[in-house]
Amino acid sequence: MSDEQKQKKKLDRQRLRLLMGDAWDLIWRSRGRLLLGVPLLLINRLTNIILPGVTKYLIDDVFVKGRHELLWKLAMISAIAAAVGAMTDYALAQILGMAAQRSITDLRKRIQQHVQRLPVRYFDDTKTGSLVSRVMNDAEGIRNLVGTGLLQLFGGLVTAAIATGILFYLSTRLASLVFIAFFIFGGLLIWAFKTVRPIFKQRSVVNAEVAGRLTEGFSGIRIVKAYTAEKHEARVFAEGAHKLLRLVLSTMRVISGVGALTTFLVGVVSVVVMVVGGREVIAGRLTVGGLISFTLYLALVVGPVVQIVNIGTQLSEAFAGLERMREIFGETREDAADASKRVVEEIDGTVEMREVWFEYTPGVPVLKDINLTAHAGGSVALVGPSGSGKSTLISLVAAFHRPTQGEILVDGKRLDDLRLHDYRRHIGIVPQDSFLFAESIFDNIALGNPRASREQVLRAAKIAHVDEFAESFKEKYDTVVGERGVKLSGGQKQRVAIARAIVANPRILILDEATSSLDSESEALIQDGLNALMRGRTTFVIAHRLSTIRKADQILVLEDGRIIERGTHNELMALGGRYRALYEKQYGVVVNQFINQGEEIEDLAVKT
Repeated sequence: MSDEQKQKKKLDRQRLRLLMGDAWDLIWRSRGRLLLGVPLLLINRLTNIILPGVTKYLIDDVFVKGRHELLWKLAMISAIAAAVGAMTDYALAQILGMAAQRSITDLRKRIQQHVQRLPVRYFDDTKTGSLVSRVMNDAEGIRNLVGTGLLQLFGGLVTAAIATGILFYLSTRLASLVFIAFFIFGGLLIWAFKTVRPIFKQRSVVNAEVAGRLTEGFSGIRIVKAYTAEKHEARVFAEGAHKLLRLVLSTMRVISGVGALTTFLVGVVSVVVMVVGGREVIAGRLTVGGLISFTLYLALVVGPVVQIVNIGTQLSEAFAGLERMREIFGETREDAADASKRVVEEIDGTVEMREVWFEYTPGVPVLKDINLTAHAGGSVALVGPSGSGKSTLISLVAAFHRPTQGEILVDGKRLDDLRLHDYRRHIGIVPQDSFLFAESIFDNIALGNPRASREQVLRAAKIAHVDEFAESFKEKYDTVVGERGVKLSGGQKQRVAIARAIVANPRILILDEATSSLDSESEALIQDGLNALMRGRTTFVIAHRLSTIRKADQILVLEDGRIIERGTHNELMALGGRYRALYEKQYGVVVNQFINQGEEIEDLAVKT
């Protein structure tokens, strides 16, 4: 065996130990219900043991020996055993079914809470639908680990063990021959489950990919229809569906092969019992009742073997889900180190960047040697062509990403030393693409501050001029806006996003093209609200309409990830560089400069 094969086997053993630990953790969490289920299960299995034994006495004593008085006693014992078995079956289904569903729900909550605390970079690299599949489907797979499956398997093994002892008591020779076949079959089962587990894992991966692409296609249905791309989407989905089908068929081949082998085994065992058992009866070493009882007890051994095939498949699927969940839980949360950091109740809002570099892809810097200081209560405007790094810079301010080199300070303290939750409580963001949830207008605004009163929410809505359209709806502020706010226009969605930032009352405000979806009249109205919102807050503004940032305390011109110019509007216009070129190109004006000693620079725009 090569070193590579040895290393692979070592890693497989380590993964198996970790998965067994995860499985035990899930079982331990449900220990109360499982412990209650064990005695019920044992009672249930004992009732199964009683009936084959009664059959032996019925044939040998009642029929052969003529002890007819035992008939009613045996009937009563059988009836009680059947009643107890039915009651314990029902109780087990209820108790263990509840345990499984509670465990699934608990696991889904844990995955969701962990995933939403992962860094933004993780979401950039992972499809949303894939994550949804992991949260919902992978957790569902553990149902048989903590539900009826595992305990039923345990119960079947207990029944088989007791039945095995009785089989050897009835006929050692016959039982020995039967169990030789079982041992051979056991080795084949181990091979089958070892083969099928990686396929189940790959199947889960592909299923998540297909679900992710399907979610993406439905989310962009307007684009699909606009460009008549239905055939393209159908082809992409079909490719994924067939890839999933091939994996499903692979598992089915193994499982059906094991099932066929099980049927063959039962046939072989039946022939052995028929031939050897018949000879034992003829030789007088076994009674007819004993042979029939042996056959019935043998069914209690064969039953769990068949059950192992079915449940083993389900457990393989559960372990595949556990392995994928372990991968998610292995991702480091962005707030993992927060517990060791000091609590920050309030901030003033001074933000400083020192020699900051940032890369999405290693070796390809998006921001290069950024140095800036945004004083508390001041405003910083970012301008520049698409791809110059403006959105990336404010992502760093919002702590969505961390610098590759350099450091960011807030009120003189390193951002890395602040608790993320504490810091983000003081941030308000109005993005260019205003994301709204499929909730009411009121709930979408209140998301900015869940503790805000209704009066505060409505006041913010009025400042952002949300009331102008909300009051026209039948349900007013309780109107549900649909997925991603589809029932509202772009401008209406942006007003709701602005109101959400207003109600948050942040110390640091980020406006990413906050008025880009508004017409000139609406923009003029909301600009008053934004000016009121910006007052006294550190504000970062990205704007393509340069007229909206003329009053900014500091304007930064970015190009190719670097700050190439900085200053006020008048200073940059006087400089005659990149900013002035952008301004003149946008507004089609010729700017004349008058510089007099002791006088300020004025911009006189003459229509061309």
